[in-house]
Amino acid sequence: MTTSLPRREIGRSGIRTSLFSLGSWHTYDRMDFADAVTMLREAVDRGVDLFDVGVYSVPGMPPVFTDVIFSAMVREAGLKRDDWLLSSKLWLESFAGDGFRPQLENALMRVGVEHADLVVLGDLRRDDIELRDLVLDLAGLADAGLIRAWGVNNWSASSIQNLIDIAAAEGVAGPQIAQLKYSVSRRSIPDGEPFARLWEQGLTLQASDCLEGGVLAGKIDGGRQIGRDPGDIRQRIIADIPAFTELAASLDVSPAQLGIAFTLTHPALTTTLFGASSVEQLRANLDAATLVERVGAAELRRLVEPFWADRGVVDPEGP
Repeated sequence: MTTSLPRREIGRSGIRTSLFSLGSWHTYDRMDFADAVTMLREAVDRGVDLFDVGVYSVPGMPPVFTDVIFSAMVREAGLKRDDWLLSSKLWLESFAGDGFRPQLENALMRVGVEHADLVVLGDLRRDDIELRDLVLDLAGLADAGLIRAWGVNNWSASSIQNLIDIAAAEGVAGPQIAQLKYSVSRRSIPDGEPFARLWEQGLTLQASDCLEGGVLAGKIDGGRQIGRDPGDIRQRIIADIPAFTELAASLDVSPAQLGIAFTLTHPALTTTLFGASSVEQLRANLDAATLVERVGAAELRRLVEPFWADRGVVDPEGP
């Protein structure tokens, strides 16, 4: 196995992972299975070892099988369990008296493994949950050997601080990583002062949605399912695409590579999460790291400054 990617620690968990992580979303449902296996094998051979594989289905919607397909991909690619790390999502909408364990065990069954190396709690949309209950439930899952570390997705800095404080008071592990939208266009929250205080305490960043659902790569036809739009800035982002594309060309990279490379400049970054639907796309995304080496982090951040669309629009303390 050839490993070329740097490895960084997830918070202070002792778990080290690759600079890039590969997401599933609904990608594998749409791919030829043999191509998906080839892509997975190449990702691991290039040093990618963290795979975000969630159960993206809710009652009343058609069933989806990306995570089940991933389990078959792992087997066909000949991967051993210690070749890769599983990041699984846990949804607060399903958190009840029996805690997270039922949905976690279902997720693990669908992927065909006995533990998740990392679990990430979905958006905090409920106001009837005691944060202490979440912290203690996750500690119980860790004690049972079902998870190794946990983090949160798009939570506010103040809510994460509450989690950290509760965990410290209870003598258990707190959140280790925050999965946040982070791109040349959406920077206000990860780059803001509230999160800076969390980075100082050892929390680290998993950058996600770094291409605005493909928009920053030039896919603006509106036919793709993409994430929510905090600050209602998407039209501003679309308007910036010609200039952003021109900047990428001047650096001899694609717009996607420029967008991905930017995320690597954040000082608290552990890993950047992206999806890929072909070996060629995977290779191009991984090669984005060379742009930071060539241009330098400070200069790259200066060059993309004009595309910071949510500055002064989105509250850095917000979710």
